[in-house]
Amino acid sequence: MKRYYLEMGAALALYSIVLMASIFLLMRLQDASLYLRTLITLTPVIPAALMCWAIVRQLRRLDEMHLRIQFEALGFAFAASALLTFSYGFLENVGAPHLPWLWVWPVMGLTWIIGLRVARRRYQ
Repeated sequence: MKRYYLEMGAALALYSIVLMASIFLLMRLQDASLYLRTLITLTPVIPAALMCWAIVRQLRRLDEMHLRIQFEALGFAFAASALLTFSYGFLENVGAPHLPWLWVWPVMGLTWIIGLRVARRRYQ
């Protein structure tokens, strides 16, 4: 678990630095080409991919019981996130404010945490 925290912490730190740098650069380069601004905008995706890689590596290190708990939590997160985002999409049709796609990942993360709590309690 210590290795996971190190990998995830490094990826999160790099993500924070790259995100702030990209925002700063975008503010300074408003007249730059669309191609350059697109590249700058997407640079935080690289450390975000490193976060995904850290999660996958951690899942590969787990024993069968903890892997089963994670599997149940991720299954719950997938279904709950789909249901929540799908439902909110319908609510936008009747006047709910539009939410950008950036909110999908936090919803998925929160439902994963909820799923972990439920799955862990089941196997205590």
